Amino acid sequence: MKILVGTVAGQRGVFRVDGDVATNLTEALPQVGTDLQALIESDALMAQAADVTGETVPVSEVTPALPVEAPGKIMCLGLNYIEHIKEGGYDIPDYPAMFMRTRQSIMAAGEALVRPNCSEKLDYEAELMLIVGKGGRHISEADALDHVFGYTVFNDGSVRDYQRKTHQWTPGKNFDQTGAIGPFVVTEGDLPDGAKGLKIESRVGDEILQSSNTSNMIWGVAQTIAIMSEFTTLEPGDLIALGTPPGVGHAKKPGPRWLKPGEVIEIEIEGIGICASPIVDESDLAQAAE
Repeated sequence: MKILVGTVAGQRGVFRVDGDVATNLTEALPQVGTDLQALIESDALMAQAADVTGETVPVSEVTPALPVEAPGKIMCLGLNYIEHIKEGGYDIPDYPAMFMRTRQSIMAAGEALVRPNCSEKLDYEAELMLIVGKGGRHISEADALDHVFGYTVFNDGSVRDYQRKTHQWTPGKNFDQTGAIGPFVVTEGDLPDGAKGLKIESRVGDEILQSSNTSNMIWGVAQTIAIMSEFTTLEPGDLIALGTPPGVGHAKKPGPRWLKPGEVIEIEIEGIGICASPIVDESDLAQAAE
């Protein structure tokens, strides 16, 4: 199933996407609620949602919202594509680099991705993101895909000078409104196992910035879940980002190639969709809010 959380005429809901048409699941089944959490936690409700008929609208009329409004954890892999590791000057690790993002750092596809006042070094990172379905601890690699609800698109916007101020990447990865998610979620059974073999690309207009395939990940979906669940209990609705392929802005030659206000960055993953974000300067955003 392909799902979109968003608003129409000021009313937020969960929509099943069939081609260019979206069925309002929240109107037909109020227990669905206004984000994916209820569907994630109930197989029976998912089964109902797959067959329901009800009010439909064009997908283009739905303004995207975050698929999960309040994820318990937002966990991210770094250095998960060999060529990206090389372009950053890192050694190829035998254990994945991991970091976490705050809720304030993420936003829905279509919302402004904010370049902060303190830096012009705003970079892009096209990433596959999974949404945890069934939680657990010490999940085996063999069972891991049973714990995936679905997949979406993520732009891990990174402020590079702040990322490199310390050995920990937390500042550069957690500026407010720099991580775009969505708009679509595709359930695990409707993509290849582990979302392997999907083209992943970032671009600004006709300029292709990154182009790779999810099969090139060092640690795939199942391995990542197994590794992360060794040290933390995964919970329904947790978000896990799976790293970016080569072509990021800081490594461009000649370069670097930073995102600039007025541009629109698009991240596309085959079979899932396009996450588009206009770039806005923080000071301009503040003035517009006054």
